[in-house]
Amino acid sequence: MKKYLLAFLAFIVIISLTACGGVDEKSKETQKSENVNVNAGVLNESDNANTVSKSNRPETVTVTSVNGQSEPVEVEVPYDPQRIVVLDLAALDIIDSLGLGDRVVGVADSSNVEYLKGYMEKENTVNVGTVKEVDFEAIMACEPDVIFMGVRMGDNYDALNEIAPVVRLITDSEIGVVESTRKNAMTIASIFGKEAEVDAFFAGFDERIAALKEVAAGKTAIVGMCTNGGFNILGNNGRCSIIGVEIGFENLGNGAANANSGGGSEGGNGGNSGGSGSPHGNEASFELIVALKPDYIFVMDRDAAIGTNGAKPAKEIMENELVMSTDAYKNGNLIILEHPAVWYVAEGGIKALSIMLSDLESALLK
Repeated sequence: MKKYLLAFLAFIVIISLTACGGVDEKSKETQKSENVNVNAGVLNESDNANTVSKSNRPETVTVTSVNGQSEPVEVEVPYDPQRIVVLDLAALDIIDSLGLGDRVVGVADSSNVEYLKGYMEKENTVNVGTVKEVDFEAIMACEPDVIFMGVRMGDNYDALNEIAPVVRLITDSEIGVVESTRKNAMTIASIFGKEAEVDAFFAGFDERIAALKEVAAGKTAIVGMCTNGGFNILGNNGRCSIIGVEIGFENLGNGAANANSGGGSEGGNGGNSGGSGSPHGNEASFELIVALKPDYIFVMDRDAAIGTNGAKPAKEIMENELVMSTDAYKNGNLIILEHPAVWYVAEGGIKALSIMLSDLESALLK
């Protein structure tokens, strides 16, 4: 009897242990299922957050640019556009700096600027003309979401606006090249949600300019460009204005128009003095350079910038008997700007600004 009782008790214990094991397995499966559900819940919350974030993105953004008459105008453009046409190399410079080059489906000829010429070789990027003359049919075929243009071709603004919204950005002589570049970069960045990146690009520019200003303090300069074998004098509202405005040389070209009021090859063009009303400045004689007695002479070679075949280099034009008689030349202060294409067609770009400062640094911070 005792033997049967012990067997019965052993059976009960085995049944109990089996039941407990089943509960544990069931508990594990339940916990596993709950963990999956919790994780799924987290994923769903993340997905919802992404969905909300995307839903909060605006379909369009309104920016301030200028119209064909260079008057301020509000322009509504698609936010974060995927297909863009660029007719201005300063704008292309900024777009390239922001890492948006893959969005460019059409571009004006950029072959003269070394760091931008690769856009002419991209398989999916169409050549839509030059910075002076556009191919409307090519632009329409690109089906752009937005078109960027600069100071040139203002007459085409309205016609281009029929194809896609046009953002036209120019350099404002009143605030200078540096601030214009910063402002225009921020305008472009705001269209793509990349505003935070702009300040980083400009870090260090102020320090570089301050070092150049120390050299320029109390010094006079003639700023001009060689074109078609001659020399044009530039004021602070023309090209290369950074030399007189931000760097701080006293630009003697600002008063040259008054000295040349009699006309002729040195005559003014009316309006702003010293050729400041014209992007190409006023044609000037070398006698005028001698008479103005500048401490420095800065020269941008326009013919080299645009690739004029057979043009005489600026160095040969400027190294004549009259210029060589000046203290500026004798003191080694005749400075031919090293990257004329950047100064002439890409002024207003972020990389262009850095290159322009480098040209001045290599000449002035010896």
